[in-house]
Parts: sequence; structure tokens; C-alpha cells
Amino acid sequence: MFAIGEFARHGRVSIRMLRHYDAIGLLRPAYVDPATGYRSYTAAQLADLNRIVALKDLGFSLDQVRTMIADDLGPAELRAMLTLRRAQLETTLAESHARLAQVASRLRGLESDVPAADVVVKELPAVRLVGLTAAAPSFTPDDITPVVHPLCAELGRRLPEADVRPSGRLTCLYEQESEDQVVVRATVPAVVDAGGNLNGLDVIDLPAVQAATLVHRGPIDQVLPSWQALARWLDDNGRRAAEPARELYLDIPDDPDGWVTELQQPLTTG
Repeated sequence: MFAIGEFARHGRVSIRMLRHYDAIGLLRPAYVDPATGYRSYTAAQLADLNRIVALKDLGFSLDQVRTMIADDLGPAELRAMLTLRRAQLETTLAESHARLAQVASRLRGLESDVPAADVVVKELPAVRLVGLTAAAPSFTPDDITPVVHPLCAELGRRLPEADVRPSGRLTCLYEQESEDQVVVRATVPAVVDAGGNLNGLDVIDLPAVQAATLVHRGPIDQVLPSWQALARWLDDNGRRAAEPARELYLDIPDDPDGWVTELQQPLTTG
């Protein structure tokens, strides 16, 4: 058997924690000397300790841990619970990383000053696109991102099934339809018949238009400063935006830091 200090060292916990677990009946020592009150533990109790610490570190309260242990859950049941909890924590972590990226993007919007020379006015030709359409409640990243990503993935899945061969690059279109609805379209240019069977894909004809464009380099979830630079250019030059705004994905390698996206803001003619 091990003295409490030795057991704490082997279990990588504090002596104080072991005393607390004993006090609340969560992990009793294997033996307590009646004369000295010294606690002793066995090596077999390390498994119980590992289970307690794992459950606690995954966010379960000590009361919940005690209930689980009292119910004598088997390894398979515990593993299932831990797997579910891990998935929940991973989701929370991913959401936190995404939120931090948006905060960083907002801060860059405060600090960045994209030169006017970086904005290029282009004549965009008329184009026929095929794609999928969905709606988001607003332009906030929390609303847009969960719509755009699966929409693009579903478009990629349907194109081969519809026997559609893209003639250009992925382009996302954004249009404010009402106060609480943004229309989002994931599209690619293609030579197709509007009346053909396209596996549920929409045919979208965009007219020729003049647009202010700006190349954004880096993750698309950090695009805010670039779009705001275009907005400043519009204001400085007395121009007004038309819809839909476009994001043309020029290069999308596996590493989002290497993404290259051309932002295209159509301009009114008036």
C-alpha cells in the first residue's frame, strides 16, 4: 500500500484533493491507521482515481461523479459518456476559436487601412451560374458561416451527379432580401440549359456589371477588414453598392492561411 503522499504522486493529484475526496465519500482510503489517522491506498485505487479525475476534468460536478460511481457504471457506459462529453467540449472549443478569430478580425478592422490603390474597378461580364440557395438571418459570422460551409459542400456533391462541369471558380453571392433574411448562394459558372435536369441546382443569370474589387488573402472568416475597406472606398468615391455582393475563390488550399479570394462589390450605374 501507499501512504497518501506517495499515492498523490503516482496519481498526479494533490494530497489536499485526496483528503477532500475522502471527506465527501468519493474515494475512501483502503486503510486508515486507527492510532495515527494516516491514510493508505492501494495501486488498484489508481483506476478509481483516474476515473474521478477524468470525469471532473470533463466538466462533471463532484456530485454527478459520485452518482456515476454509485450507479457502478461499466467501462463501456463510462466510455460512451466520456466520448459524448469530449465531443461537446471539442465543439465548444471550436466555437471559442471561431469567436476569437472574429474578435481578431474586428480588431484588424480598427487598425487596418487598405490603400485605395488596392481597390480595382472592373467590368464583370454577364455570366450563367449554377448553384444552391439558402437563407441566413443576418450577415453576422454566427449566422452566415453555418449556412455557407455546408452549402458549398453540398454543391460540390451535386455537381458530378448532375453531370455539370464548372467553367470557372466557386463564387458565393450575398443579398439582403429583408431585414431578417440574407440570401446566400454557392455557385459555379457553367454552360448549361436552364430547362435541363440539374439535380436540384438553380440556374442564375448575372448581368454584366461594373464592380469594385479587392483581393483578400487568408482565411475567409477573417474577411471583415477587407469588406470594410471596400465600404470605405465606396464612401470616399461617392459610389453606391448594388447586389449581390460576390466572393470569388481564386485559390483554396488545405491551409486557410493560403486562401486567396477576390471580393467583388457591384456598383450602381446611377
